[in-house]
Amino acid sequence: MAEDIRIGVFVCDCGSNIAGYLDCPDIAEYAKTLSNVVFVKENLYTCSEAGINEIKDAIKEEKLNRVVVASCSPRTHEPLFRESCAEAGLNPYLFEMVNIRDQCSWVHMQERQDGNQKAMDLIRMGVAKAALLQPQEPIQSEMDPKALVIGGGISGMTSALVLANRGYQVFLVEKSKELGGLLRNLHKLAPANVDAQELLAKQAEAVKNHENISLLTSTTIKEIQGYIGHYNVTVSTNGTEDNFGVGVIIIATGAKVFRPEGLYNYDGKGVITQFELEGLFRANKFKAKNVVMIQCVGARDEERKYCSRICCMTAIKNAIAIKEKDPKANVHILYRDIQAYGTENEALFQRSKQLGVRYIKYDQEKPPEVRKDGVKVYHHLLGRELELPQDLVVLSTPLIAGEDNEELSKLLRVTLDENKFFLEAHVKLKPLDFATDGVYLCGNAHYPATIREAVSQALGAASRASIPLAKGMMTVEPIVSILADEDACRGCGLCVALCPYGALEIVKTEKGRKVSVIPVACKGCGVCAATCYQHALSINSYTDQQVEEQIRAFLSGS
Repeated sequence: MAEDIRIGVFVCDCGSNIAGYLDCPDIAEYAKTLSNVVFVKENLYTCSEAGINEIKDAIKEEKLNRVVVASCSPRTHEPLFRESCAEAGLNPYLFEMVNIRDQCSWVHMQERQDGNQKAMDLIRMGVAKAALLQPQEPIQSEMDPKALVIGGGISGMTSALVLANRGYQVFLVEKSKELGGLLRNLHKLAPANVDAQELLAKQAEAVKNHENISLLTSTTIKEIQGYIGHYNVTVSTNGTEDNFGVGVIIIATGAKVFRPEGLYNYDGKGVITQFELEGLFRANKFKAKNVVMIQCVGARDEERKYCSRICCMTAIKNAIAIKEKDPKANVHILYRDIQAYGTENEALFQRSKQLGVRYIKYDQEKPPEVRKDGVKVYHHLLGRELELPQDLVVLSTPLIAGEDNEELSKLLRVTLDENKFFLEAHVKLKPLDFATDGVYLCGNAHYPATIREAVSQALGAASRASIPLAKGMMTVEPIVSILADEDACRGCGLCVALCPYGALEIVKTEKGRKVSVIPVACKGCGVCAATCYQHALSINSYTDQQVEEQIRAFLSGS
């Protein structure tokens, strides 16, 4: 006996985000005329507690076996609505979401009538698909309770220690001979003026002595295969290869300091970087009396459009150190904009002025000129050029992405941004996750960060990685690729080559070479199904039949 399809449609006003530009009551009335729709409700905020309760009540009272919500983006709210359906006893994958905010009200604010029609078209298509949805069960896979942390800087050491302290075995891989990363070359850390070497020594000692951490220095990653819960890692230590398995991976590869070759007469002696100035402080070899610091060298230009964020505070911190060492020293900071965010940083900025550090704003189109005995700069407020005496010029250069990022991104199938830093899955919702499950990031691998920010992100990444490790079982959505027609598959491998998540493989079967899906690694992107010229592959909840029905529903209203 065929199932009696009973669909409930919930139209959200989203306050004025949708209702301010669309006629939601008319849209709701229209939804009542659609096939298999037995209940329609307009909500002020469907995602509110009241809206969620209305969905739950309607499922029970109206005996709904499909639910369609027309509101905002499924990227942010679909998990909430699915969970609500499940709480009411309905399989969560019998839910369909229609985006009438981003795709209608926000893009057709001045076209109310057309926006209304588009919203009705989308709801009609959503209802048509919902009628064909089938119950799905989450996919589960056991978790290898070990972690790999790539990078032995402050963020990598912090992540490794957090996971190790929770009882998990951690492999910490560092390509250098020593731990510490950039921290090895720093003097003091603002704003608390912490001794960088003391902090490094404390963290490194804790890592080396921890029974749950396997420290692999002078080691590079050769190959990473697998998926969350079952990564197989091959490393090379001084030419000797080794293999081990882990369940999760944290990328903490850090960054490197840009060397301003060819800029402002940089020579590493009379014209140096802030990073090199830190080395002079550490070695107690700083002796200059007239210091000119130039900001944004190699940053915020056509080649590197981003602000490195930490350069201003590094210059301010080092300028204060110079004035404290020799109050009679002359220190000028030539800047385009000052980034001293936060009350503590602002206090340091003000203190530097009180100590006599002088700030001069320069124009990018008219940059300072470094000469043998002075620096020529145009002063906007005075309206004339100044000649500043100097026996040391310090260039504030940005942090740039590590040279290994591209290779590592290919090994893990994760994304880089336009500056070659690793790109998170979502800047707000998943700032420490990748789109690939089981891989997390922190510190300067993500973007230029202060020590505090790097440590904070490391704690967050370790916390995120702990979730699947603690569960011991990985549960993923069943909206994945499936081999719907094994006989049609010719084992050509085209889908395997194009899969961005490594979720497909070719295996030998009794029927010959066939594609095999690794469900826990699949993200349901649909590349394989769209590529397969034999139509052997399909995507749960996005089958050819469902998509075709949506197209028919759209055309029926044209």
